[in-house]
Amino acid sequence: MDAVWLIVTSRSALAASGDVPGTLAEVWQAQALAQAIGSRLAVSGPPELRGEALGLTELAGRGCGVLDTPELAPGELRAAQLTELGDARQALTRLDGLLGEIGIALVAIACAADDEGTYWQCMEAIDAADESRDRVLEMLRRLADREQMVPEREAG
Repeated sequence: MDAVWLIVTSRSALAASGDVPGTLAEVWQAQALAQAIGSRLAVSGPPELRGEALGLTELAGRGCGVLDTPELAPGELRAAQLTELGDARQALTRLDGLLGEIGIALVAIACAADDEGTYWQCMEAIDAADESRDRVLEMLRRLADREQMVPEREAG
C-alpha cells in the first residue's frame, strides 16, 4: 500500500484510540511505519535523502523499542503493508504530521501516568518521535533545495 494512505490510516487510528494501551499501540504502529518509510527512502529514495533516511530508520526503531510491543493479529502491522512510497514530499509531509500527533498523545499519557515506568517510557518515546520528526523536516528541506536547483540549472 501507498505510504500516504498508511499514514492517514495511522492518524485516524491514533485519533480513535480511546485508552492508554490503545494509544500506545497506535504510537508503536506509527513509529514502525516511520521506520519502514525511512528504510524505503534509504534504499530507493533520492540520493540526497539517504543519510537522513537511515537516521530516521534508527530513531523510529528506538521509538518502537522503548514501547511495549503490542499484540497484533496477522496483517495488522501497517508498516508491513508498505509497498510503495509514492511522492516522497507528500509522504514526508504527512509523516511529519503523524509524528507531531504521536508526540502530543505521548505527552498527554505521560502527564496522566500513575506509575513512573509509563511516564519514563513516554518520555523516551517523545524524544524518539521528536528526533524522528527533525529528520523528516531535514529531508523536506533537502527536497526543497533540490527542487530549487532544478529551475536554476534549466535557466543557466
